[in-house]
Amino acid sequence: MTNIAVIGAAGRMGRILIESILVNPNAKLTAAIEQPGMSVIGADAGEVAGVGNLGVTISDSLQAVLEDFDVLIDFTVAAATEVHIGVCANAGKKLVIGTTGLSQQQNALIVSAGEKVAIIYAPNYSVGVNATLKLLDVAARIFGDSVDIEITEAHHRGKVDAPSGTALKMGEVIANALGRNLDDVAIYGREGQTGARDRQTIGFSTIRGGDIIGEHQVMFAGQGERLEIIHRAQSRSNFAEGAVRAAVWVAIQNQGVFDMQDVLGLKEL
Repeated sequence: MTNIAVIGAAGRMGRILIESILVNPNAKLTAAIEQPGMSVIGADAGEVAGVGNLGVTISDSLQAVLEDFDVLIDFTVAAATEVHIGVCANAGKKLVIGTTGLSQQQNALIVSAGEKVAIIYAPNYSVGVNATLKLLDVAARIFGDSVDIEITEAHHRGKVDAPSGTALKMGEVIANALGRNLDDVAIYGREGQTGARDRQTIGFSTIRGGDIIGEHQVMFAGQGERLEIIHRAQSRSNFAEGAVRAAVWVAIQNQGVFDMQDVLGLKEL
């Protein structure tokens, strides 16, 4: 049984994570944290999540509950996650990080913390998305330099970073398969007289609107045919279930930085 803490427990994703922990036979919610001053501080995390009393009181301090869990699941914001990484690494607590929009410096902090504890850091914890990443790697290697590659993603109006972390991961997987550096070939939108398309580039398009949970489409466009690989998320529970699965997996790892491809064994295929 893996004892899990959820930070941001009263938020939309936090509540879904608590539901997913409850139905996973190998996981148990033992700590829940929210920002100081919120009205839910002191309330039962299960009651806030709508799943009944779990006997876990929402705390306003990560430091105060460090003895209560094995793995912290963090789907908050970049600045907060940076602090949580340091606290957990110093306390020997493992992490599952789903926060997107981290800076290069914050990514480097994860790598450094991975020398002390085991961390899973993935832009998307959906099993379907991670299967898609594997398919993209295969498709890119088959097509090579014979096609133009475009990535389109759509999310709800409240998402604050663009392109999505998942779209960027898709581009990274494709670029690596083709022996390219994504930083050198990524094109983030087009406007005006752009000239003919450079086949080495990988294009990104972003849509924000309404309550779209998450849609990603990758097009391999050649002469006379094109292949499209599409993933559509219909519920956030997919992300939460994957994150809980990752927490159970990382609990038995010693140290290092992993992703969902490791959890699912896809790197071995």
